[in-house]
Amino acid sequence: MNYELAADINSPARILVIEDDINMRRIIRIALEVQGYRVSQAATASDGLKQAELTKPDVIVLDLGLPDFDGMDLLPELHSKSAVPVIVLSGRSLPSDKIAALDAGSDDYMIKPFDSGELLARVRARLRRPIPEIEEAVVKFGEVCVDFARRIVTRKGEKVNLTPTEFRLLRVLLRNADKMLSKRQLMIEVWGPGNTDNSHYLRTYIVRLRTKLEQIPVQPQHILTETGMGYRFVF
Repeated sequence: MNYELAADINSPARILVIEDDINMRRIIRIALEVQGYRVSQAATASDGLKQAELTKPDVIVLDLGLPDFDGMDLLPELHSKSAVPVIVLSGRSLPSDKIAALDAGSDDYMIKPFDSGELLARVRARLRRPIPEIEEAVVKFGEVCVDFARRIVTRKGEKVNLTPTEFRLLRVLLRNADKMLSKRQLMIEVWGPGNTDNSHYLRTYIVRLRTKLEQIPVQPQHILTETGMGYRFVF
């Protein structure tokens, strides 16, 4: 399978910062611009949507506490328009907040106050992520059909409702078909580099995918466990 980079390496990446606090927005902007990134900004969710369509960013840094509507509600809107990675940067520190954001489509989650170096590292990690040709493909296995371009999954002709996180996990498994993927690899790909210790997330979502896609979830034919190592998808 051939790959292409998510952004032109000769062109500075475009970062959209959606944050209502002017001081926080300034701190983030300076940290990014010092590294050569092109930064656009929005102080509201509605303006953030407009900026996302206008500037076509490579990564979005998103606050959840926005004045017009909650950033959690903005995540599905952003992902319905493009596959741009979203890093949530929020003062909400409960595990339930983090899980809800990941379920809603966040690619990573950082808690305020934050370290600028860590934010930059997570931005770099998102920019390094390859976009495989599978993104434009229709993939079939068993009773399941996955239309990546339209982000639609069906089983026996009936639509299957996957959360954004479930869809990302399925996408990673499919684009690495027949390869054994370690738990750490999958955690980084789906939840970001700051979540490699939370492997219970992965187990939960593997079970969810099997329940929704496998003919007999407890005897999976496609999403296989490599005992003690990780998981493998086979057609």
